[in-house]
Amino acid sequence: MKRLLLERALYPLLGLAVIVVAWQLYTQLYAVSRIVLPSPSDIALASVRHFALLLAQTWPTLGATVLGFVIALVLGIPLAVCVANSRVLNLTLYPILVATQSVPKVAIAPIVLVWFGFGMESKLAIAFLVAFFPIVVDTATGLRSTPPGLLELARSLRASPWQVFSKVQMPAALPFVFSGAKVAITLAVIGAVIGEFVGSVDGLGNLLLAANSQLESPLAWAALIWLSALGIVLFAAVALVERLVVPWGHSGR
Repeated sequence: MKRLLLERALYPLLGLAVIVVAWQLYTQLYAVSRIVLPSPSDIALASVRHFALLLAQTWPTLGATVLGFVIALVLGIPLAVCVANSRVLNLTLYPILVATQSVPKVAIAPIVLVWFGFGMESKLAIAFLVAFFPIVVDTATGLRSTPPGLLELARSLRASPWQVFSKVQMPAALPFVFSGAKVAITLAVIGAVIGEFVGSVDGLGNLLLAANSQLESPLAWAALIWLSALGIVLFAAVALVERLVVPWGHSGR
């Protein structure tokens, strides 16, 4: 087990190290302009030099991401329960969900900006929109995937509909719920950044645009890397909660 965990941590780090070294050598050997493609050392220096600014701009992005994700969970899971347990609602709402998901969120961002204006509200709305669909779909799939034998056993023991749901269906669906949540949290970061691109005066996305417009490529790349790190940290946080809440989902791995 420890060896497996070590391999999972070691191989990605080795791959990242190879990419960074190759990137650094390429920019130095071919004298690439730092405006076009800054070297990893330039990006690291910009991160250190502007650490306070990057940290300050991380909090608005983090807040919009987490709030949008939480709202998507609070509204998405009950809707998924309704869709999974009602044929009428499934036939009515599922095609609408698929249709709304197929619309690029960048395209609706200006409309959201008109509705909610500049600031946290527009970022929150877009983060919610992109995180909502995977939570609903994965949760509904998990609820429908409950083994029929368990449902028949619970009903033979005269379990009430609520007991069947809370003791059988929902525990069986939890791995699917967390699978959708891990996808949703990374998409929520993207949604928050889209909101910052079109209608915000703060956040890492806004900083990236401002640095790029001023030809401060190392700072823009630093903001991009911080966004990537933010997504990784949030994904790891959801995975940790999954390991604590659904330990049986990892017992066979």
